[in-house]
Amino acid sequence: MGLGLIGSIIVGGIAGWIASNLMKANTGILTNIVLGIVGAVVLNLILQMLGIYASSSVVPQLIVGIAGACGLIWVVRRIRS
Repeated sequence: MGLGLIGSIIVGGIAGWIASNLMKANTGILTNIVLGIVGAVVLNLILQMLGIYASSSVVPQLIVGIAGACGLIWVVRRIRS
């Protein structure tokens, strides 16, 4: 059982907000939510290819979302520069 839609939005928003603060990216709430959700999805896919499966509870997904969102911010900065 996963987090569900509302849980994913909440965790994604928190993860995106934390990543935005860590990476000093001034993004809005909608961008934070998207960064957190997309970052979690992308990093979960990469981890699964490596045989690593993050639990579907809040804390592991929050950690994966933060790491994934930081990665996305980093990639966007590299593309823009």
